[in-house]
Amino acid sequence: MTKKIASLVFTLIVMIVLYTFYKGLKIEVNYNTSDLINKKIESFSIKSFNENSLFSEEDLKKNNFSLINFWASWCVPCRLEHENLMKLKELSNLKIIGVNYKDIKKNASEYLVDLGNPYNVLLIDTDGKQSVNFGIYGIPESILINSELMVLKKYIGPLMDKDLLEIKKEINK
Repeated sequence: MTKKIASLVFTLIVMIVLYTFYKGLKIEVNYNTSDLINKKIESFSIKSFNENSLFSEEDLKKNNFSLINFWASWCVPCRLEHENLMKLKELSNLKIIGVNYKDIKKNASEYLVDLGNPYNVLLIDTDGKQSVNFGIYGIPESILINSELMVLKKYIGPLMDKDLLEIKKEINK
């Protein structure tokens, strides 16, 4: 009788372990920020690059559309997207907000002198703590928002030509 109970307990434990592993296989392990789309940006304040002033969500409300771009001078993919940011700067109903991420200020300044400055507003997040509030976990990343602070699109990685078309289409609706 005790052998039957021990066998039943062992079988039950094995089934629980297998069920737990099976459920674990279905869990998404990649970081995903798609749940930010169609959500409002919460309050924030990020330090201006050249001044001691702060930039907040109230400043974003002044723009029809804003593209918040997180970048750094040490970031190779940021150099790849830079030409596309320069093209986007030409759009009158889009303001580009650059957030310099975990960078050395001197290097960032030289980067913008060498490649051109596509940003209407330039901010700095030296320790990366403010960027976390936007769901940023790597750079470059860009977030397109409207004047109501709703996230319309999020781009992970360098902005490509297809992204430019998508942004233009979104802001010209």
